[in-house]
Amino acid sequence: MRAVPLKGRDQEIVLPHPDQTAVFPAISGLCRFSFQHGTVPVRARNGLRRRPAERVPGAVRLALHDRHRTKASAPVPLLTVGHRGVMGVEPENTLRSFVRAEREGLDVLELDLHLSKDGELVVMHDADVARTTDGSGPIGDLTLAELRELDAGQGERVPVFEEVVDAVRSPLQAEIKDRAAARVLAEAIQRRGLHQRVTVISFHAEALRETREHLPDIPIVLVAGRSTPTAPERAEELGAGMISVELQHVDADVVRRAHQAGIEVITWTVNTDEDLARVRELGLDGVVTDMPDIKRAVERTG
Repeated sequence: MRAVPLKGRDQEIVLPHPDQTAVFPAISGLCRFSFQHGTVPVRARNGLRRRPAERVPGAVRLALHDRHRTKASAPVPLLTVGHRGVMGVEPENTLRSFVRAEREGLDVLELDLHLSKDGELVVMHDADVARTTDGSGPIGDLTLAELRELDAGQGERVPVFEEVVDAVRSPLQAEIKDRAAARVLAEAIQRRGLHQRVTVISFHAEALRETREHLPDIPIVLVAGRSTPTAPERAEELGAGMISVELQHVDADVVRRAHQAGIEVITWTVNTDEDLARVRELGLDGVVTDMPDIKRAVERTG
């Protein structure tokens, strides 16, 4: 088996042997695979992802084209990520919110994970339950049974990770806060065979490194707020195929450096037409949004 590295833009490699097998990542850009019977465009939706090996008859030519503009193709549509489901219209990080986000057509659903006192992967953004439930106290001080007693909004209960996996079919971005959660999430991904569906995301480099120790080929995304200016280089060091950065801190130079490294750039949180216009101006690859209307706006404008 021969590993074929493709990184950057407008690169091409030919596999002349009829029985040659290639393993390659689908990275930032529009990957065009030319076979005898035409060309098939493939979109990298969740950041860096290693594709299964393929064996095909005859010579295979693989070309990586600029994802934003080529003579032969239109720009790839923006990736839309539902932030904690669609938290602008439903209780955040609940099954109701994730089901609504999928129904509204968001490409990927983002969720947050913490460990309960008894080691369960609880879906909640804050480390404390007070803001989003009728309870109080740190998640780590409560058992899953105690968390189940809380109202997470409109009668919804606090879900665990695998309940979200079962409730929807969409790809997931799972945000982890620490190394302990990374280990438990890696075990769940392995046990459920979720390698092609889940992308692990985090602000914390150590959590992403822990994830890669357990799941060497899992796609990872580095999240950044005020540290956005250094995100491209930190992501490249981690082997992340995407950065998710705060809109107010991203500029054209960050986008240029990320794209030069073959790293996609998405931004949070895009909830208005003005935000979306800024995304277009910067040439970003996707948006994280609370609002279903942003998905419809993306579809209208292409």
